[in-house]
Amino acid sequence: MNRIKELFEKKQKNILSIYFTAGFPHLYDTVDIIKELEKNGIDSIEIGIPFSDPMADGPTIQESGTIALKNGMTLNKLFEQLADIRKDVRIPLIMMGYLNPIMQYGFENFCKKCKEIGLDGIIIPDLPFDDYMKEYKSVAEKYDIKVIMLITPETSDERIRLIDDNTDGFIYMVSSAATTGAQKSFNEQKQAYFKKINGMNLRNPRLIGFGISNKATLEAAQENSSGAIIGSKFITLLKDSESIKEAVQELKRSLSS
Repeated sequence: MNRIKELFEKKQKNILSIYFTAGFPHLYDTVDIIKELEKNGIDSIEIGIPFSDPMADGPTIQESGTIALKNGMTLNKLFEQLADIRKDVRIPLIMMGYLNPIMQYGFENFCKKCKEIGLDGIIIPDLPFDDYMKEYKSVAEKYDIKVIMLITPETSDERIRLIDDNTDGFIYMVSSAATTGAQKSFNEQKQAYFKKINGMNLRNPRLIGFGISNKATLEAAQENSSGAIIGSKFITLLKDSESIKEAVQELKRSLSS
């Protein structure tokens, strides 16, 4: 069974997924970060493919991508680094990246490589849903790679239903229409959006991302979905900490107090 499906069957609430940019802070940190996160109880990991024009990313993740590219990270290099990851790591691993580098690699080649290595899913923020349905869905399903689609407060109910009917990993519920970045709390408008989606009784589980950085935002996300995705906060800690271990420990502290 795909590890994403397995996770959500075993654990329906309080899932915590962490995003980081491959090749940041240093080119060869990728595997060590994954292992340290799993060791500290993280449920799943999103591995960011750095890209020169990351339109959905806020300044923190943009900067990490710029540094990773300067460090020499490429999609080929990332696949090389992850080649033996399943010898040690059991939790779901999801690639997150923009369409351009994936298309340069070739979408079927990309899915085939993900399957060979043992990766479980892909998030492509700039992949239009209609294109996914026409050109990509059947290829991803061939290799059992879950394509995770994003919804925002601006996504229509009709489109949400279509996404729910045509994907089967989880739905990435973006907390706002803005770019990524840490927030101290979710306002009433966002809370209303969470409750509206809850009321739709969707088939797929949901994880809430964008803006989760402390206990308050984590608890709000966990209350209104199966769990949370944290990115910018962890990227900042990786940048400011002396070691990967210290960054992970500080993340745990910041989410519990």
